[in-house]
Parts: sequence; C-alpha cells; structure tokens
Amino acid sequence: MKITNTAEFDAIKDNGVVLVDFYADWCGPCKMISPILEELAKEYEGKVTIVKVNVDENGDIAGRYGVMSIPNLVLFKNGDVVKQVVGFQPKNQLQALLNSAI
Repeated sequence: MKITNTAEFDAIKDNGVVLVDFYADWCGPCKMISPILEELAKEYEGKVTIVKVNVDENGDIAGRYGVMSIPNLVLFKNGDVVKQVVGFQPKNQLQALLNSAI
C-alpha cells in the first residue's frame, strides 16, 4: 500500500477506483485499520488502488476533502468522490464499500 503526497495525489485518484486512507501516525484507530487495508489492497489488486495520505504532512489534500476526523476513508471512481467514511470500519464493511464501486 502506497503512501502518497500532494504531488502525486491527483494522478492517483483520477485512475479508476481508488480508496484513500487519511491518517496520522499518532492515531490509534488509524493503526487498527491499517492491517485491514493492507489485506484489502492484496485482495483487490488490479481492481482497486488503496493509498494512504498523512494529514500532518499533507493538510492541503485533507482540507480539500473536508477531513476533520481520522481515520477518514474517501472512495474515488475516476476522480469523483463516491463515498466518504469516518472512523474505524470492520473488514466486511470495507469490502462492501469497495464492491459497490467496482
């Protein structure tokens, strides 16, 4: 799973179905969801791109999408926001979210 930044973000989010995890290193729930996202990145390889954006280092991107709480997951399809989910989510709910976009 790739950690992206402002310079790369637009090119990534405009390319098919992309789930962006807005996180911070100090965030407990972010640490809890990370292994689940790693699993999903492998399971959905070739169908969905999953990337992480550190809100402390890329506040401009977080601001653009109204990220006020983390973890904050934003699902894009061809550059458009499809869904935004705040807080820890179990794997089955994340799978349903991804399946809804592919």
